[in-house]
Amino acid sequence: MIRCFLVINNFGKPRLIKFYERLSNEERQKAIEDAYRLVSKRLDDLCNFVEDDNLFGGDSQLIYRHFATLYFIVICDKAESELGILDLIQVYVETLDKSFENVCELDIIFNQQKAGLILDQMITGGLVLETNSQEIEKRYKELEKSMKQQDREASNSPANMYKGASPRTF
Repeated sequence: MIRCFLVINNFGKPRLIKFYERLSNEERQKAIEDAYRLVSKRLDDLCNFVEDDNLFGGDSQLIYRHFATLYFIVICDKAESELGILDLIQVYVETLDKSFENVCELDIIFNQQKAGLILDQMITGGLVLETNSQEIEKRYKELEKSMKQQDREASNSPANMYKGASPRTF
């Protein structure tokens, strides 16, 4: 099971955080700091798998990829396939790349909701649901269309038709 998915820049600033376990804010902050500390000091030619008993206990592993200025980090059970998680990270980055047309750190900063919703299409409750980037993009576009439709319906509702109009007095 995936315990958390983190996107952290080269300076240790979290850009996207998704935890799939209940943790206090202090525990979350410690996990983010420990994860960044572990991956930032590693050389680029080293393996992308790290086992550290201090992260969520002894049965956890950290799997990461470093793209440009961002670390994409997944902390999960040792039962998860390392190559499967690397593929998951790759698919997420490819999907972001398609959605933002050459994704960069600023795209994630200014489009937190979109980046999070794309991740939610892939992982729910710590379980991987989808790894096909075309299917993920298709589902996101359907969700986006549905949200726009709801916004239009809400703005056309009778309660909103009289906003700005002077109140009637009887």
